Amino acid sequence: MTPSSPSPALSRRGLLAAAGAAGATGLFGAGTAAAAASPGSGAATASPGRGTAALVIRNARVFTGAAGGGAPAEAVAVGRDGRILATGSGASLRRYAGRDTEVVDAGGNTVMSGIHDGHVHPLGAGDRSLRPSLEGAETTAAELRALLSGFLADTGGADAEPDRWLVVEDWNPVGLLPTGTTPHHTVLDALATRRPVALVGGDGHNLWVNRRALEIAGITAATPDPVGGRIVKGPDGQPTGVLKDDAQDLVKRHIPQPSRAELVAACAAALQLAAASGVTTMMDALVGRHELELYQDLAGAGKLPQRIVPAIRLDAGQAEDPAAALAYARELRREFEGVRGLRFGTVKVFLDGVIEYPAQTAALLDPYLDGDGRPTANRGELYTSAADYGRLTAAFNRAGWQMHAHGLGDRAVRTALDGYAYARRTTGQRDARNAIAHLQLVDPADLRRFAQLGVAACMQLQWAARDTWTVEALLPYIGPERHRRLYPARSLEKAGARLTGGSDWPVDALQVWNQLRTAIDRQGAYGAGQLYPEREGLGRASVLRMHTAGTAWQLRQDALTGTVEPGKAADLVVLDRDVTRCPVADISGTGVRLTLVGGRVVHDAESAAGRAAAARVARAASGPRPASYATVHGAGRHAACGCNAGAGAGAGGRR
Repeated sequence: MTPSSPSPALSRRGLLAAAGAAGATGLFGAGTAAAAASPGSGAATASPGRGTAALVIRNARVFTGAAGGGAPAEAVAVGRDGRILATGSGASLRRYAGRDTEVVDAGGNTVMSGIHDGHVHPLGAGDRSLRPSLEGAETTAAELRALLSGFLADTGGADAEPDRWLVVEDWNPVGLLPTGTTPHHTVLDALATRRPVALVGGDGHNLWVNRRALEIAGITAATPDPVGGRIVKGPDGQPTGVLKDDAQDLVKRHIPQPSRAELVAACAAALQLAAASGVTTMMDALVGRHELELYQDLAGAGKLPQRIVPAIRLDAGQAEDPAAALAYARELRREFEGVRGLRFGTVKVFLDGVIEYPAQTAALLDPYLDGDGRPTANRGELYTSAADYGRLTAAFNRAGWQMHAHGLGDRAVRTALDGYAYARRTTGQRDARNAIAHLQLVDPADLRRFAQLGVAACMQLQWAARDTWTVEALLPYIGPERHRRLYPARSLEKAGARLTGGSDWPVDALQVWNQLRTAIDRQGAYGAGQLYPEREGLGRASVLRMHTAGTAWQLRQDALTGTVEPGKAADLVVLDRDVTRCPVADISGTGVRLTLVGGRVVHDAESAAGRAAAARVARAASGPRPASYATVHGAGRHAACGCNAGAGAGAGGRR
């Protein structure tokens, strides 16, 4: 078998059904430091308290992720407490195999820490799965109406008239053709229906509705913009039907929600999909009471396989009142901290929006261009000032919480860094581990500030490819100099920043291994070309650490997980290939044979449930385009980025 080829089914001696069960301390019990051991050629590195193992994984290429690389290892022993008992050669770990020890042969493929997703919306993925999806299709207005007409028929047809909402997910806000066409409610009003229609942007920042929906929401020319949002209006002052950021809630509050049972079932399926993708820890980046109640139900039903760090979302108004915001977060923690699998301590704030045309709500230091290279008066929208963000950060850091800022534009990134610098001066804390997510543009003067301030650089590098989003919807509006600095991963790494990773699922389809591959080659499986790999591409080991140990550090979980070392929790994945040596392009197709959380099997590709979940992962990895895409999208519409109907311009949205 070549290093790039997927392995056959795992060879095992009766796969462990429930090894370790996560131990008496639970999923988020206090972590123990890895036992000190002198490196040797294949000698086992073990934790204190020898005994037979619950599980031994042998014939593996173990990527430990440890600082300095650690001693080479080809086997891992998992103790009955759900922790890693030892690593080393197969021969040296034989003594841990008792009569009831389960043994798995990894077939020479990678065993590593489970993926830690530092910015994701798993419950949102479950919720979205209950509605039809455009899956990021790029269409003309007529083609879009053809797709929506099919959805109208599929969701009740004449029986649903005139009042049942049609809500469609994953609308592509930059995908209306020809390029430069702006969405307007009249496009949707031309559908043969009286039903309210809402298209939810895949980027999470845009909503497009028809006139009926505007009428239900009471949105008129006189309706003011809410704090943190914008009602897009035309030259005549009338609403166009597009609502940005927090203005979306003006309509969404009128849309009927699925039942709790439907949501729990859908979210359980989403979490299982993540487990089948190798994800063992997630920071849910947008959490309020509703989401915490769902997690409570999932945990109670035994359907919460991952460790979850909920980031409590604070709106722009709350950001101006640190004392009230802290009281709000503390109350939610008090009410839900008993939910097994949750660990509190993080809050989330949106500092800006998105950078792509036509939204252009990301906050920039220099103005957007008009498409012909001329500066405009628009520098995007900054939802919270540096002064307010600094006071908010100081209050939360002092109380032991960490901040997680949404910052795409370089002005938003600087605002976050200025706020963190203020908090550091005020509180004296040096290890708060505040974070900034997305980092599409970072001014070169700010690169070194990440390391100086101990700020995590949380990046979603599946976006770092040449496609419609980064070329047609961006290059004309920011110019070539800023364009060359998009997603500056290597620049941040060279400046000493701690890189961490996140998927932002379901803004994009969950394609974990393509995400890692794209961080290396800046093209991935679906990019039409590479996005400055010579400037910003990362090394393979850096990418693997970024999505394991790096994110564990961001989440203040690095004493427990993130590396394969004795004493750490056995949050592990067994892969179908050796991702440390296979061709970079082959990383995209990686399959996960086994996923463990705290020594407990949460995905087994050979079980019936595991096969079904793996099939869903494979469908997601097969490409971002919906089946209907081929019928509405012809070749030759993307001359600017050189893609074609087969190469793919990327799914859904951003952020």
